[in-house]
Amino acid sequence: MSPYLLLGFGFAGLLHAFVPAQVYHRYLSKNDFRSVLWAAMIGVPLPLCSCGVIPTAMSLRKEGASKGATTSFLIATPQTGIDSILATASLLGIPFAIIRPIAALVTALFGGQLVNWATKNETSANSETIRKASEERPKGFWNKIKEALKYGYFEMMQDIGKWLMIGLVVAGLITVFVPDDFFLYFNDKPLLTMLMVLAVSVPMYVCATGSIPIAAALMLKGLSPGAALVLLMAGPACNMASIMVIGKVLEKKTMWVYLFSIILGAITFGLLIDLVLPTEWFTSSIQATKDCCAESPAIFNVICSVVLGILLIVALILRHKHPCSCGDDHCGCCDDDDHCKCDAEHHSHEHNHSIENIENHKVMEKKKFKVDGMMCNHCRANVEKSIKNLQGVEHVEVDLSSGIAVVEGNVSDEEVIKAIESLGYKGKRM
Repeated sequence: MSPYLLLGFGFAGLLHAFVPAQVYHRYLSKNDFRSVLWAAMIGVPLPLCSCGVIPTAMSLRKEGASKGATTSFLIATPQTGIDSILATASLLGIPFAIIRPIAALVTALFGGQLVNWATKNETSANSETIRKASEERPKGFWNKIKEALKYGYFEMMQDIGKWLMIGLVVAGLITVFVPDDFFLYFNDKPLLTMLMVLAVSVPMYVCATGSIPIAAALMLKGLSPGAALVLLMAGPACNMASIMVIGKVLEKKTMWVYLFSIILGAITFGLLIDLVLPTEWFTSSIQATKDCCAESPAIFNVICSVVLGILLIVALILRHKHPCSCGDDHCGCCDDDDHCKCDAEHHSHEHNHSIENIENHKVMEKKKFKVDGMMCNHCRANVEKSIKNLQGVEHVEVDLSSGIAVVEGNVSDEEVIKAIESLGYKGKRM
């Protein structure tokens, strides 16, 4: 998988750096099929993980996207992406790589339009309360290339690297400990097998890419291709975190439609593969993997695996590294207690300046808030953006590993907590 994963991460960075953020918000506000279609078309190639899609979708909703479009985006985006499509082709074969995004698109269209019908009498989001953040993408071709490399091979690695490694470990455990004939007992009961897979995959967290080696390992043990597709669809598209956030922000009715659409879509496409399409389309690649697993891999694959392993290790180290509060991780000015001398000098200067101009300036408060529920850099960025848009906020710094948001400015605790909770997280003043 490593060459395709590296290529997929590169595509993810290019999408992030070169596609303006406004494109994802422009055509999603109406309560019609067109907005649902645009949301699904945007979501299918977008490389967001299951947790990263939640704040992104809630941000779309705040920008004025309809409930149908938001639901369509929530269903389509985590199931697939540029990176996972390439990885699926490498391990499960071209037919799986083709039908997976098609299934995600159709399921998203069905779920989004169903939400439109169920909520047609409800009022849309109040656009007067929406404050759009300014575009922060870099300018210039080479700056965008640098941003693409940083995002694809560092930030994306931090977001899904852990889950990708967990998926690979689980796949290895399945290969070793699950008997070879385990799923052969259920071959004549495809629907029962799919319901068993759904019962496991719906509540758990697994990213679109991390689910691929698990599905491949289960197919090597006799799981049908249709049931494997159920895992590839339901696992990434649904987990307890997304269920709770959708129920809270988009209300219970939308949550039940969301769940129903994913389950029905997964079973429908699973049965289509098992009962209608030729089985060898979906098993030939797996059988080839099984037959040649003892051969030595090509030198190119070895190099790609080493590069991928190094990037994953670096990403996991950076993910748990607390950044220096002055904004420069390499300034060398932080003491043993993680207090930044630059930051202290900066605030000392500001304090002296405020004393000299006490009648014309307000003293800026610095508050800390605990944010529960963040799992990736998309989560952190959306929390920062939401708080930064509040009137009176001068500076925001959110640390992903500790879950602490430092807010500087004249803003009430209630406003900050409301901004955090509007994205589906839990916030409290420290």
